[in-house]
Amino acid sequence: MLATYRAVLKDDHLEWSEAAPDKVVRDKAVAVYVTVLDEPLTTGVEPGQGQRMAAALEKIAAANMLAEIDPVAWERDLRQDRSLPGRAL
Repeated sequence: MLATYRAVLKDDHLEWSEAAPDKVVRDKAVAVYVTVLDEPLTTGVEPGQGQRMAAALEKIAAANMLAEIDPVAWERDLRQDRSLPGRAL
């Protein structure tokens, strides 16, 4: 009996939906039959999610919450020198 595994065909290769079958070994040819399904792929992103994200980012930008942060001072503080292992300063 033939086993069925779920995968997505992208360009010229298959991307497995779960772990690759045991019979699939890298750099070894495996005979397959491919059936193209009419059902649409679900990506886990609900409709309108991009627009809601853009609106939220616009609100954050309009609030100007980071105005009091000096980016040069922040970077300088972030990159403070540390003592190197095995070396005394």
